Amino acid sequence: MNAIAELLSDFEVLDDWEDRYRHVIELGRDLAPLPDEDHTPENKVRGCASQVWITSHGSGPADDPVLTFVGDSDALIVKGLVAIAFMIFSGQTARTIVATDAAPILDKLGLKDHLTPQRSNGFASMIQRIKSDAAAALQASSNSGTAGR
Repeated sequence: MNAIAELLSDFEVLDDWEDRYRHVIELGRDLAPLPDEDHTPENKVRGCASQVWITSHGSGPADDPVLTFVGDSDALIVKGLVAIAFMIFSGQTARTIVATDAAPILDKLGLKDHLTPQRSNGFASMIQRIKSDAAAALQASSNSGTAGR
């Protein structure tokens, strides 16, 4: 959560929402690139007006893997929102991701009040996708644990 604390601190310094939007766009520009071969229909987030792709990779213990996410969008502000979602969830265990409520963090950032309804819905779809990937990782680990029984 250090990245979120830093983002909250940055937002406190930036009084004007124009400056905050520019900062969100910069966050998107700093995202690790998503390889072209990962821009697939399977990786596309449904429910976003802009095109958004997210992939997840697990590592660590099979019963609660740590997930890292890589993503992209065709819209600069949305790519910044992808970066914020990754600040909240990437590098966390699957159980933590499933249990984390992003709403209080988004409230502190003030994003809910300053995004269009379409972007808010798209951001919710991104979070739902991230949580779905985490739930799938947990399900896969529980299935592999019972396969030999």
